[in-house]
Amino acid sequence: MRNFDFAPLYRSAIGFDRLAQLFDDAQRAEAAPSYPPYNIELIGEDKYSISMAVAGFDRSELEIESERDTLKIVGRKQKAEGARNFLHRGIASRDFEHRFRLADHVKVISAHLDNGLLNIELIREIPEAYKPRRILIDGENLQLVDPQTQVARQAA
Repeated sequence: MRNFDFAPLYRSAIGFDRLAQLFDDAQRAEAAPSYPPYNIELIGEDKYSISMAVAGFDRSELEIESERDTLKIVGRKQKAEGARNFLHRGIASRDFEHRFRLADHVKVISAHLDNGLLNIELIREIPEAYKPRRILIDGENLQLVDPQTQVARQAA
């Protein structure tokens, strides 16, 4: 694949540096490791679930951190005290760090570890101020419109 240089975007566009950074990150994502394997599932209209296979990791060896628009999952395996002699080693026990970029207003609501799967539940909660509003022409009051039911209600 070709590599693109996004440096001209940084020099000539003010305020679009985040967009250029997204392009740059997407280009580098192809080379990103895929360990541990994970699924991202859409549960409902605004609910998501991330399931990550972390076989061999204990709860104390996993960290989940959410900061602004990034969800970071880190696994640090404790070093074994005694030397072990494997005939075949198929279960990876290396450290990992995986980052997910979250859309606006997406929040982590829970995380649990079951049978070697780390399940993280997320939800998108759009604040009332960002929901669509219907503005009446020549009207004095604004009406907020619920996009699901198309029912208008008076704004405070």
